[in-house]
Amino acid sequence: MVRIFSVYYPVRSLVLMLGEAAVVCASFLLAALIRLGPDSYIVLNYENGLYKILGITAFTVLFSYYFDLYAPQRLPSKSEVYLRIVLVVGVLSFGLAAVSYVFPGFAIGVDCYLLGLILLVFNLLIWRAIYGWMVQLPMLRERVYVLGAGERATQLVEALRARSDWGMEVVGWAGAIGNGNLTREELAKSLQSFVGKQQVERIIVAMNDRRGKMPVRELLDVRVSGIKVEDANTLLEKINGRIEIDDLYPSFLIFSEGFRLSDTVLLARRLVSITVSFTALLLCLPLIPFIALAVKLSSPGPVLFKQERVGLKGSVFTVVKFRTMRQDAEAKTGAVWAGKNDPRVTAVGRFLRKSRLDEVPQLWNVLKGDMGFVGPRPERPEFVQWLSESIPYYNLRHLIRPGLTGWAQVRYQYGASLEEAKQKLQYDLYYIKHMSLSLDLLIMFETIKTIILRRGAQ
Repeated sequence: MVRIFSVYYPVRSLVLMLGEAAVVCASFLLAALIRLGPDSYIVLNYENGLYKILGITAFTVLFSYYFDLYAPQRLPSKSEVYLRIVLVVGVLSFGLAAVSYVFPGFAIGVDCYLLGLILLVFNLLIWRAIYGWMVQLPMLRERVYVLGAGERATQLVEALRARSDWGMEVVGWAGAIGNGNLTREELAKSLQSFVGKQQVERIIVAMNDRRGKMPVRELLDVRVSGIKVEDANTLLEKINGRIEIDDLYPSFLIFSEGFRLSDTVLLARRLVSITVSFTALLLCLPLIPFIALAVKLSSPGPVLFKQERVGLKGSVFTVVKFRTMRQDAEAKTGAVWAGKNDPRVTAVGRFLRKSRLDEVPQLWNVLKGDMGFVGPRPERPEFVQWLSESIPYYNLRHLIRPGLTGWAQVRYQYGASLEEAKQKLQYDLYYIKHMSLSLDLLIMFETIKTIILRRGAQ
């Protein structure tokens, strides 16, 4: 796995993306060579043809990313992959046609783009088939043994088997021979049998209780023999992009790398938040009168909705949004989370929530300093006390300013229950641990994708 922007990605996904970029570039280069012949050298080198093809390649990879073609866990079948490839090429063809019509100089030759698109469809399908065959080869899969038999080990085994893109094949785990009450001797025997017979390349320790049970001597022997030994919590953090809080000890937060809230990083994040929010507010200004009119006509009541939220270090501030619910939404029930297809949400409000346009006024909260552009979503005071008592480490999310968007918002669904709030906290802790400008920029980039695909809101 490779760490980019404080996030871990499977090497296979990067190989897939880079291979696809090479296929796109090669397809349009081949089209130029076929259509232009000897003149292709002049067009590519002296008329910026090569830079145009590189630009097309970059946009194609971006479209593929937004169509989830590099996230196999989101794609149910091969047919879905092939369908989305055709859709990407279709979007690219419309884009090239529009740009070439507005800027005729962008074309690199008669029908070059048309031929390139035809070649691209077949080449991408062939590349995906080759890639699918390659990743199934035993030599390209890492053989893994999971040392543990409890809930954590089960969770890890299920995660590795569900995420085949990580290239780890679970050849054995201690849970296959018993429940979570295995003795040290039974664990050591299981470990030695698999290491000796299965040519294990990595051992992952996933034991809820290690006191007096972990076969330390045997683990040390396999470690010095060249086999990788890794803690399950560390691996799950890399795979899932969150910190599991079940059985999480304070020592992990104290001694692990990260959780460094330096003044320099906080100041840089604040400057970026102000710049991005001010720019976004300027871009949204033409839409604000139309949104306000739509809200006013959709149901009686004020255009803006104000609500108290908990911010930095537990301070309470007033958040401002466009109203998306009926004015009397909580008159009878009091403070409750919004549910899926919530009847209190108006028709206009449902569109505003899906498109995130209801949150445009919160840009003012960001400029004021109540919020940052990126960070944990601010929660209502009525819920914070209950969640703090029910979920360990919940108050850690108040170490930084809450955000308009965040890691939990781009990686998880809308939280409307205690269990979902717990899941979101795990993503928030990952963000606080790895907080950096690069991660903030990645989250902003992912937020655009989330809005376009209309994910997460209710």
